[in-house]
Amino acid sequence: MAYAYLSKRLITPTAERDGALLVEDGVITAICGRGEVPANVKTKDFGDAAILPGLVDTHVHINEPGRTEWEGFATATRAAAAGGYTTLVDMPLNCLPETTTVAALELKRKAAAGQCMVDWAAWGGAVAGNQEHLEPLAAAGVPGYKCFLIYPGCEGFTMIDLEQLERALPHIAKTGLPLLVHAELAGPIDAAAEKLQNVDWRRYDTYLASRPDEAELEAITLMLGLCRKYKFKLHIVHLATAKGLPMLREAKAEGLPVTVETCPHYLHFRSEWIPNGATQFKCAPPIRSAANCDALWEGLRTGVIDMVVTDHSPCPPEMKKMDEGLFNTAWGGIASLSVALPVMWTDCVKRGFSLVDLSRWMSTAPAALAGLSAHVGSLEAGRDANFVVFEESGGFTVQARDLHYRHKISPYMSERLRGLVKATYLRGEVVFENGSFADEARGREHAVAGR
Repeated sequence: MAYAYLSKRLITPTAERDGALLVEDGVITAICGRGEVPANVKTKDFGDAAILPGLVDTHVHINEPGRTEWEGFATATRAAAAGGYTTLVDMPLNCLPETTTVAALELKRKAAAGQCMVDWAAWGGAVAGNQEHLEPLAAAGVPGYKCFLIYPGCEGFTMIDLEQLERALPHIAKTGLPLLVHAELAGPIDAAAEKLQNVDWRRYDTYLASRPDEAELEAITLMLGLCRKYKFKLHIVHLATAKGLPMLREAKAEGLPVTVETCPHYLHFRSEWIPNGATQFKCAPPIRSAANCDALWEGLRTGVIDMVVTDHSPCPPEMKKMDEGLFNTAWGGIASLSVALPVMWTDCVKRGFSLVDLSRWMSTAPAALAGLSAHVGSLEAGRDANFVVFEESGGFTVQARDLHYRHKISPYMSERLRGLVKATYLRGEVVFENGSFADEARGREHAVAGR
């Protein structure tokens, strides 16, 4: 069956236009003017609501198998559908077993079967001592690898030091897949800790001082040097310090294959806003100053930062230690799949950015990172008919009922946001509409072996 979805604001890769999205068998066949819609197709007109490509989030912690009480495929993908996301790429460290071998990847696939409201893929892990597993993971379909240069908070997913990186990088370069790096080094953090004796850990400025900019800067410097040496695709995850932008700009100008992401919480919140004891704001690297936030937006404007992804990192409520309010013992992670699009649009409107910009940052660029551009990431003929219907002039005040992930904890609670996800379509089938979900879980894995 052929369908035509009409809107006065179709968001294409280069512009927005009044027209129709033609879909057949779950694939976009054309984008055309209203007068060019064939007479024999069923039509649905969304009027003034915009049609954007389905969002792609390449930084999500789904935590299943093994820690489904934190999150899981069923709840994470429902939250994603409600937020306009149609593809998630899961990080390899919070599940049990961690996704560092093909055997562990197969267990993840088994856990995901029949549960997913949207599509998914899984990054492989690069950890101490798993070099022999890196190429087999590529052959099995992971789109790339994730590593930590510092203790990641989970015992089973080990950090990787310089010696281990140099053993792993020839294998990674051979696959052609990207290495996603949590770019913080322990040295500056350990030095900061020595100065933080007998301090009040309920104070946000204490936590901020414990994760200095230098931890990110030294890690980025290290990784850029290795990128020059080994010629692998380097991706810096959740950039929080704008002080790293000049060296990243220079690296890109040099022609190094480096991409950069940041997250909605670094672009929306400022450290000056965060109350003492408000551990729902804790993440690593930390949310920094208002001036830093402004500079990150400038990094997006100039293209030094390529994309915006959530780093959706949920946990059980007790792990946030909200009753104690101690930043040193609370879990560091912010969950935002259901609200990231309106969060970003709220700030885009204030700063003069368009829905074309937003779809590039939250769909096109992440799809390219994960090697999925042939299928998702833009409204173009031949791509999957994954799209979100977004009422950009609408708005809502965030409440627990709007957070469709497992544990309803959010630093965005009670904020007034601009924009409303009206519907999310996966391969031409509605999976979320006006607060309700499809009865059938239609999501499937995107495996990218041999790209």
